[in-house]
Amino acid sequence: MPIPTPTPDPRQALGRRGEELAAQHLERLGFRIVARNYRTRHGELDLVAFDDVTLVFAEVKTRRHGSGTPWDSLHVRKRAQVRRMASAYLNREPDRPRGGMLRFDAIGVVLRGDGTLVGLEHLEGAF
Repeated sequence: MPIPTPTPDPRQALGRRGEELAAQHLERLGFRIVARNYRTRHGELDLVAFDDVTLVFAEVKTRRHGSGTPWDSLHVRKRAQVRRMASAYLNREPDRPRGGMLRFDAIGVVLRGDGTLVGLEHLEGAF
């Protein structure tokens, strides 16, 4: 009897699609993506990007159209967690890009059920 393949988690697919659109957005702004889904003991950084001046830690929040705003889960505890993860990245990556500035951005992505983009909001220096 064949082994059943696991059913993909629709939330993971939604999050991956949102992160891809957010990465494309940052690249259009002149940033180079230097890390995606960077794992630390505190959690996972969604995107780390660099434009030769600013190193950006971007938290991406993706929602389906009509299911609340992307910012619903960007609470104080989550912002503190992202700062801890960024500190871990900075301390663990000796060859990381170095610039004059660090910034924490939030990118909210809203998608239709078929994965097409409804809206993308980028908050620079969100926290």
